[in-house]
Amino acid sequence: MENAKNGLSRKITAASLLVALGIIYGDIGTSPLYVLKAIVGDRPINEMLVYGSISCVFWTITFQTTFKYIYLTLKADNNGEGGIFSLYALVRRYGKYLVIPTIIGASTLLADGIITPPISVSSAVEGLSSIQGLEHLPTVPIVIFIISGLFFFQRFGTHKVGAIFGPAMLVWFSMLLILGISQITEYPGIVKALNPVYAIRFLSEYPKGFVLLGAVFLATTGAEALYSDLGHCGRKNIRITWMFVKICLLFNYMGQAAWLLQQGEGTLLEGRNPFYEIMPHWFLIPGIVIATSAAIIASQALISGSYTLINEAMNMNFWPRVAVRQPSEIKGQIYIPSVNIMLWAGCVLVVLYFKNSSNMEAAYGLAITLTMMVTTYLLSYFLLFKLKWNKLLVGLLVLLFGSIEISFFIANIQKFPEGGYITILISLVYIFVMYSVYSGRKISNRFTKFIDLGRHVNAIKDLSEDDSIPKFSTHLIYLTKANNRHEIEEKIIRSIFSKNPKRADVYWFVHIHRTNEPYTLSYDVSELVDDKVIKVTVNVGFRVQPRTELYFKKIVQALIENKELNLHVRPDGSSKYNSEPDFKFVVIEKFLSVENEFALSDGILLNTYFLLKRHGLSDEKAFGLDKCDVVVEQVPLVYQPISKIELVRENNTLA
Repeated sequence: MENAKNGLSRKITAASLLVALGIIYGDIGTSPLYVLKAIVGDRPINEMLVYGSISCVFWTITFQTTFKYIYLTLKADNNGEGGIFSLYALVRRYGKYLVIPTIIGASTLLADGIITPPISVSSAVEGLSSIQGLEHLPTVPIVIFIISGLFFFQRFGTHKVGAIFGPAMLVWFSMLLILGISQITEYPGIVKALNPVYAIRFLSEYPKGFVLLGAVFLATTGAEALYSDLGHCGRKNIRITWMFVKICLLFNYMGQAAWLLQQGEGTLLEGRNPFYEIMPHWFLIPGIVIATSAAIIASQALISGSYTLINEAMNMNFWPRVAVRQPSEIKGQIYIPSVNIMLWAGCVLVVLYFKNSSNMEAAYGLAITLTMMVTTYLLSYFLLFKLKWNKLLVGLLVLLFGSIEISFFIANIQKFPEGGYITILISLVYIFVMYSVYSGRKISNRFTKFIDLGRHVNAIKDLSEDDSIPKFSTHLIYLTKANNRHEIEEKIIRSIFSKNPKRADVYWFVHIHRTNEPYTLSYDVSELVDDKVIKVTVNVGFRVQPRTELYFKKIVQALIENKELNLHVRPDGSSKYNSEPDFKFVVIEKFLSVENEFALSDGILLNTYFLLKRHGLSDEKAFGLDKCDVVVEQVPLVYQPISKIELVRENNTLA
């Protein structure tokens, strides 16, 4: 069912199709810039190489992009949203060990994405070397300047320039189509390459043909990002526009192949890019400008997708809490400063290390094969348990996609010593961070003791009415993790009845419940003692940044207006000097006690978790409490207490 909150996913209009072109296809749409150049490299041109590689590209796009992602994976929309975390949210209840593959898939997607802006922009800018007189122009400074400018402007939002993305990509794909057709008319025999026999012969007979699958794979790397952007445009808009995009891509690939065959067998490209070679000389400068624009749009799509992915990871407890900004009023558009710096630094280092797109091609694609395998694994659970497909059919699909993706992975392993190790190392860092945060929070929650709130309501009521105790606040609000209406953390009760008891007129216990849907925002209220002890549960979707203070005030206002609470007939802490009600939030944070004695693995995980937590966003800011009076209390976490302490008394005489 399409997301009712997203108008673009409900309607198919010329505008929605244009938006889909501008947002969805940046990564896969710019692949003609480097795919055939990466396949041919410095190899002598011959029919088996050209026909076979184009046949592999066609069937890879058909099986992986069209069949797996456009037809099957887009079915797995979580209220209109896509991406690996949305898919995980749909199926996590059906499998006990799905969390580790999900962490691996998300980490490799983020890591391989660091190469996407450099390779796209570099491939576009390097077209300048095709212009007479600019053959030796250094392109690295230009690429770094463009990428740095792109990251700098993220803080202002992309809503103003986003309107031109669709028309710009329409121009780009139209150019791909026209350039491809112009060459195919010169060598129409290239259409034979669509016959799968050429792909089979290429893989079985061409020297190192199987290894070249690593370069062929570059034609479909953007398919995973395509699924992640589902929520921006909707399934139907993507499926309709893909027909046009696929035709444009294939015609351009075949056009480049036709040009190669016209060069004669045995010819070496010697650093020339077939993409720019099929352009008329007079069109080179406009073509480079259009290609650079498309590369920038592709980079923007990746950056926005990374923000969304990290935001989801944070909301699903896979990433430490960090500051999230909303640079515009457009729903879903976010900006994460720490991620922006991290991606910018990674992209610049990639450009400085590899220097040109040919070297980047050697490293690109290795990590993303792991993401695709994880998607296949999670998708099988979705087809089995959500769509109730036949087990045999699902098994055959897993066997098909698994065989293809394992083949690509084996072929891409050759890239490891050539630069692929960089994305794998970055992936391992992301995996370590996500696993540490997930495990650390899980351990912390395991040592959270819940007790029956009902046993303490009389004591809370007595405290509230005890005038001998100074009033702490009119409304005292605790954030609680307790899902059950009648439960509360033991540490909260201790906080209320500590050495300095916290007397208040009304005690609120607010629970933020993260749902499996992306944009849920609802609540329910339970009164345990009339106008005295109240439990509120706010249901927040995993893509929504919580604003607890704002939600709480609106809930209280609604309850008063509906006369469900008697707060409207008695003081709420406001006065003639201050019209604001007297609210005070209490946040209880754990810290790692020095009384612990850890095993090595537990010590690394928990110390990393608390280190990241300490340097991340505070709980009060993460839950949207930065405007109100907030009290933060610290309690120690004793996970593995020291079991044996040998103290020897040396002096038995008391003074």
